[in-house]
Amino acid sequence: MKRICLFPGTFDPITLGHTDIIDRSLDLFDEIVVGVGVNSAKTPMFPLEQRMEWIREIYSDRPKVKVISYEGLTVKTCKEIGAQFILRGIRSIGDFEYEKAIADVNRMMDENIETIFLSCSPRYSTLASSLVRDVLRYGGDASQLLPANILRQLRS
Repeated sequence: MKRICLFPGTFDPITLGHTDIIDRSLDLFDEIVVGVGVNSAKTPMFPLEQRMEWIREIYSDRPKVKVISYEGLTVKTCKEIGAQFILRGIRSIGDFEYEKAIADVNRMMDENIETIFLSCSPRYSTLASSLVRDVLRYGGDASQLLPANILRQLRS
C-alpha cells in the first residue's frame, strides 16, 4: 500500500521551518501532499494561489510532493486523497500539547489515520509564519527565514 501523508497548514508564507519538516519526511512516505488550508476566520497576507505556487516551485524536482488546497476537516481531506498519515511539525512542548489534542480528535473521527509528529531542527524552533509576516511587513531581512525563491519574488 502506498504511504500517503497530508501535511496541512496555511503556509502564509511557507518558511524554512516548513521545508525542513517536508525535506526530512521525504524518505518516510511515498507521497507527501502539502495541504494549504483555507480558513475563513483568517485573512492571509498572501493569496492562496501564490502560496501554492511557491510550494510547487520549491518542490518542482520532487515528484512525490504534491500541493492541494482544502477547506474543512483535515480528516475528511485525508479520506478524499487516500492519506493514512497527517504530518505535523513540533517546535516546542506547547506545540505538542496543542497538536496532540487535535490528533486525538482526528483519531476519534477516523482511527485509521495516524498523526506523525516531527520535531523541527533546532535552528527553526522559534520560527513561525506569523513572525515572518511581521518581519516582511516592517521591511526586515527575512533571508534566514524563507526559501530563496520566495525571497527573490518578494524583492522584485
